[in-house]
Amino acid sequence: MTDDPPDFDTWVSHRAAGLLRFAYLITRDRGRAEEAVQDALIAAYPRWSRIGADPDAYVRRCIVNADISRWRRFFRRETPVDDPGALAGAVGADHAASHADADAVWRLCASLPTRQRAAVVLRYYEGLPDADIAEILGCTAATVRSQIHRALSSLRATLKEVEQL
Repeated sequence: MTDDPPDFDTWVSHRAAGLLRFAYLITRDRGRAEEAVQDALIAAYPRWSRIGADPDAYVRRCIVNADISRWRRFFRRETPVDDPGALAGAVGADHAASHADADAVWRLCASLPTRQRAAVVLRYYEGLPDADIAEILGCTAATVRSQIHRALSSLRATLKEVEQL
């Protein structure tokens, strides 16, 4: 087995849509997601021959870092949920209700700090193990577990507040 990465153009054509979905879940904005993917690919291109056999992890880490850098540049704060009370009343079996529920979950996730949100997305959306998430985020597996634990605790607390209203 070789450690050479696949051809850049071929790899991008196969992975672009998945990277954009991942970036959207991290950034919560299509325009920012497109910029993050573009910046990550621009950063990866000159280093392509040195990246190794798993360019996905490298580019995902670049995407996460791009969003964190943007957040730091603009001193952005957490985005509060508009009306947490509206989330409690979303009960129903129709198709629109399931989309509303999914949207409510992502709005709750949007209130998480970037690193916690990234860890949650990588674990539950991408289905990655802690070691892979740690590599992407540039931390240890224990830190990944801690970030996910804090994120889930925060989400539980928010949902508990909503239920009490």
